[in-house]
Amino acid sequence: MITKTRSFKTVLRVGCATFALSCLSFAATGNDLDSVLRQVDEASAKFRTAEASFTWTQYNKVIDDIAETQQGKIYFRRAGDETQMSADIVQPSTKVVIFSDGKIQVYQPRIEQVDIYNAGARREEFESFLVLGFGGSGKDMSKSFDIKYEGSEKIDEVDTAKLDLTPKTEKVRQQFPHIVLWIDPQRGLSMQQKLFQANGDYRLAKYSDIQLNQKISDDKFKLKTNGKTKTLTH
Repeated sequence: MITKTRSFKTVLRVGCATFALSCLSFAATGNDLDSVLRQVDEASAKFRTAEASFTWTQYNKVIDDIAETQQGKIYFRRAGDETQMSADIVQPSTKVVIFSDGKIQVYQPRIEQVDIYNAGARREEFESFLVLGFGGSGKDMSKSFDIKYEGSEKIDEVDTAKLDLTPKTEKVRQQFPHIVLWIDPQRGLSMQQKLFQANGDYRLAKYSDIQLNQKISDDKFKLKTNGKTKTLTH
């Protein structure tokens, strides 16, 4: 039961953190949200792949300290009408999370176990967390979130536009009341993201070495298991 719960939490965390690479473009008139979303649509039309190194930091309000820091690489690619995602978590323990064909697979090599979650009727909800902004349009984002422009801020010596997203769905708001993205207007990418949880915890995601529209090996979207690996379907 503990393993299953932790695996599902990993799905949520990866899904949320993927917002941080949302392929957004920022208009010169930054407070003109319609213009921003139109540029998101333009980025969507050009999107093929994305990859980056990441650091995800989880803050726990109860202990008022950092509870966990994860590092690794994340990959996205457009495949037909779907955007696929693969995250290789290397620290503090190895995990691989893949979203494709409406399924989420979480592989934990340490215990040789794969947990599979079929999105089914909730596919749209899962996609909104796992691949939003990677081939998605501004129109789709507006359907799922109320979006506010909150000025400019310097992140790692880069001038960014700060956007606040509030989920429109009550179920999602119960988990994450709002999400803040810091957008690099030069590249149209979010350099940093902060996901606020209802209990006061938050997850801070930072990305580096970002590459767009470069070829990504098919192997990145396939699990490398062996004969000892156990598979559980949920």
